[in-house]
Amino acid sequence: MRTAFLAHLQTSGLIPPGARVLVGYSGGPDSTCLLTLLVGAGYDAVAAHLHHGQRSEADLEMRLCEGYAGELDVPFVGGHADVPGMAERLGVSLEEAGRDSRDAFLREAAARLGCDLIATAHTRNDLVETMLFQMARGTGLSGLKGIAAREGVKVRPLLPFSRQETRAFCTEEGLWFHDDPQNEDLAFSRARIRHRVIPEMQLVHPGFEDSMLRLAQIAEEEDGFLNGMAAAALEKSEAEINHPFPWLTRDVEAVFERDRIASLPPVLAARAVRLVAATLGASLDRHQTRLVVEGLHAGTSGSVTSSAPKADPAVIVEWTADRVHFRAADVSEPFRFPLTLPGETSADAFGWSLQAWFTEEAVIESDPYLLRVSLDAATVRGTPYFRSAQPSDTVVPFNWARGPRPVGDIFADRRWSQAARRRVPIVCDLVGPIWCPGAFLADRCRVTASTQRTLMMTFGQIGEAT
Repeated sequence: MRTAFLAHLQTSGLIPPGARVLVGYSGGPDSTCLLTLLVGAGYDAVAAHLHHGQRSEADLEMRLCEGYAGELDVPFVGGHADVPGMAERLGVSLEEAGRDSRDAFLREAAARLGCDLIATAHTRNDLVETMLFQMARGTGLSGLKGIAAREGVKVRPLLPFSRQETRAFCTEEGLWFHDDPQNEDLAFSRARIRHRVIPEMQLVHPGFEDSMLRLAQIAEEEDGFLNGMAAAALEKSEAEINHPFPWLTRDVEAVFERDRIASLPPVLAARAVRLVAATLGASLDRHQTRLVVEGLHAGTSGSVTSSAPKADPAVIVEWTADRVHFRAADVSEPFRFPLTLPGETSADAFGWSLQAWFTEEAVIESDPYLLRVSLDAATVRGTPYFRSAQPSDTVVPFNWARGPRPVGDIFADRRWSQAARRRVPIVCDLVGPIWCPGAFLADRCRVTASTQRTLMMTFGQIGEAT
């Protein structure tokens, strides 16, 4: 099996050479096999074991897992979770609570220990069981794919191999492993599928598992093709928002032309809607997706909010006469920081950069988008700083002759989204706002013929020349 495993890693490219890999290590034959093979292949592996708080023997199993990791000379990280308590609190099954607890534990441990990837020991048997479980719940092509070999930072190197092969490897190598009694308990859905459903299907067709693997491959290919079609349609219909910096909120919102989405076949429109939600880190179930598609075809305005299962953020889909607006929950907090002067100030979380410097002459900038401005340095009171907008903000904009104007009204004129209004910086002095990129320049700071020193400022996306 070692030779076949190494060949699979080489051809698949799942784990690049030199990568540090956190291995989900339960002590079962599959994860014991995976950990041993990865260490034998020379990878920098870390063994991660979660105590689920379900069985008295779990304490001993954790110690034995730590002991075997020590034999392999790999770091070991252990964790504890109250899976029964979590299941009761959230009203979910023990299986779901355990799966979510493991996922959270592995992700946290990988981030803390500087691991590039998380490897789990799913086999081809797990893939078939997952497909059957998805079919029992009702699924489309995405569910028929079963388990992906790569999913973000997660990789599953044992998918081409069977549970029988991993067990045989451990036995032949004389490795310690234990069998989880939950795998034999028919009260759990996966155990019932494993011991009741699959044997019956194999009686119907002896090549059942191979047939299911072919079905998974077909589903993956066709799902990818349809996703490509939906993505192409979305690309043609995306509308620009938050001019002159549409990049400012791309991680939390997107807007599309309603007519183009509504003109798609309903099946493709539904797929497009789900794709956009996924890019925002959220998900819409089948019912919510259908409500959106039906609303687009009905010609009315409306909105749908996802139920935000587990750790997914909520996403709101709003449609008006001409647009479809997807927006995820933006948790941007109010901010206030000193302005680097002279120099560059960057907000990595929002992707923008602000540069400021002095010049010993009068310079008048005429950028219509107010991304590059000049101010009379003598009119700036105190040390300038920047912050997020506040409801009470007012300013007399350049060449505005009607007194102070609410900054919120200026934002509304620009048709900026709420997310953009929370993220764009307002440069202030002791008196109040003096500049907001794309929105206003305070008239009191204008450069005139008598200006002797000019404060220059530019705003743009990090990495762009300004």
